[in-house]
Amino acid sequence: MGTFKIEGGHQLKGDIHPQGAKNEALQILCAVLLTSEEVKISNIPDIIDVNKLIGVLENLGVKVKKLQKGHFSFQADTVNLDYLESELFKKEASSLRGSIMIVGPLLARFGKGYIPRPGGDKIGRRRLDTHFEGFIKLGAKFRYNKEEYFYGVEAPNGLTGQYMLLDQASVTGTANIIMAAVLAKGTTTIYNAACEPYLQQLCKMLNCMGAKITGVGSNLLVIEGVKTLGGCNHKVLPDMIEIGSWIGLAAMTRSEITIKNVSWENLGVIPSTFKKLGIKLEQIGDDIYIPSQKHYEIQNYIDGSILTIADAPWPGFTPDLLSIVLVVCTQAKGSVLIHQKMFESRLFFVDKLIDMGAKIILCDPHRATVIGHDFKSMLKATTMVSPDIRAGISLLIAALSAKGTSTIHNIEQIDRGYENIDERLNAIGAKITRIE
Repeated sequence: MGTFKIEGGHQLKGDIHPQGAKNEALQILCAVLLTSEEVKISNIPDIIDVNKLIGVLENLGVKVKKLQKGHFSFQADTVNLDYLESELFKKEASSLRGSIMIVGPLLARFGKGYIPRPGGDKIGRRRLDTHFEGFIKLGAKFRYNKEEYFYGVEAPNGLTGQYMLLDQASVTGTANIIMAAVLAKGTTTIYNAACEPYLQQLCKMLNCMGAKITGVGSNLLVIEGVKTLGGCNHKVLPDMIEIGSWIGLAAMTRSEITIKNVSWENLGVIPSTFKKLGIKLEQIGDDIYIPSQKHYEIQNYIDGSILTIADAPWPGFTPDLLSIVLVVCTQAKGSVLIHQKMFESRLFFVDKLIDMGAKIILCDPHRATVIGHDFKSMLKATTMVSPDIRAGISLLIAALSAKGTSTIHNIEQIDRGYENIDERLNAIGAKITRIE
């Protein structure tokens, strides 16, 4: 179990380049299974979760070539479906939640797809009903082995397009159903579809491969099935969660940072949400410039009531950044209510911030009130364990702003979502030491 030693209290300065988007990459990589032709993808982040999925694809028989850093070629012309029933697959796929998205492409192209119950962050219930209900509506037969926690869907006679109203706007569920529907007979209509930029990217890639998807960017998608898909070139967007993390880092450490090439048009309400916390940021071309600030003050609502920041499906505020916002508010002037609607265990890391001296009231599993210090009292260094990716980066930001040297164990959780984070932050003035 790896460890970070963090010497806090240093101001950072310089440019930082966001990595490719983790959540997009996991969808896009699964889509290569839909064609026998070569697919080239660039800006793939070098992180644990993505590398695990590439390993699963290789074991499935996909030919993978690394062309240069972050740029790969994939060709799924000979797929080994026997691997799906092997103990190795059960072990590898169960450690990665993103592996669920291989089921849609395999079902569409080969008539069957299997998956063990996937792992991922322990942030509360993350049910898979939306995925499998969508497959069943398209004509697949579902089976579940309770003893081995193993799911399967089969459609030996192919899939048929249907109208469906999703019970929730699940991003991975929508992605999986889209990938199954593109090769189905007839027309599929998906209402209450997720419409995050990463899902839009998946649709654009599939259309480039020959799919017929309309309504991209809305919550009503219409998919006309085609017989085959071809190859394409695709570039992954910069990671909006990492961009939000660096905005929070700059504020907490009172640093001057420029985040390069952020794809502003795909950031949604992220910049305006941080501005509500009093954080100054400017758009310079496609960059975000954050000047050094001595303090930042949380806005109240017009009627004077306390600001609430809550997550919501796109174009609402992404749940992956609520942990960052919570940490940033510990040194703001003012108070805020953080409402995490989607996951009931994601706020349980706040006890570690309280140990550091933060003023946080955990109201219930979904809500926390933060009373900011306005930098009049610095957080204190401590020893922590990273429980999940987003809590891990939040604790790292807290440690970088704290007085003294902190220790974070289980940093593999951070490495799952952030590429070479210690090297990149040290390059702009952080003091982070990695201990294997």
